[in-house]
Amino acid sequence: MKDFLKNHRLKIAGIIVGAIGGYLYYYFVGCSTGSCPITSNPWRMTLYGAVLGLLVFDIFKKEEAKSREVKK
Repeated sequence: MKDFLKNHRLKIAGIIVGAIGGYLYYYFVGCSTGSCPITSNPWRMTLYGAVLGLLVFDIFKKEEAKSREVKK
């Protein structure tokens, strides 16, 4: 479990930050009439924010160095 958290900490942080941002967007900006399919529901907006947070934070991951082996 520790290895999983260590390897995916940036993605987990992106999901958490995105979910919080999505809920805050719903709370302060969201659609009050209910006609907006995403922003009128706090669950949908939180999920949408979490997905966007994951995608944005995933951009910043470091690429693993590939070992160069010479085959004979």
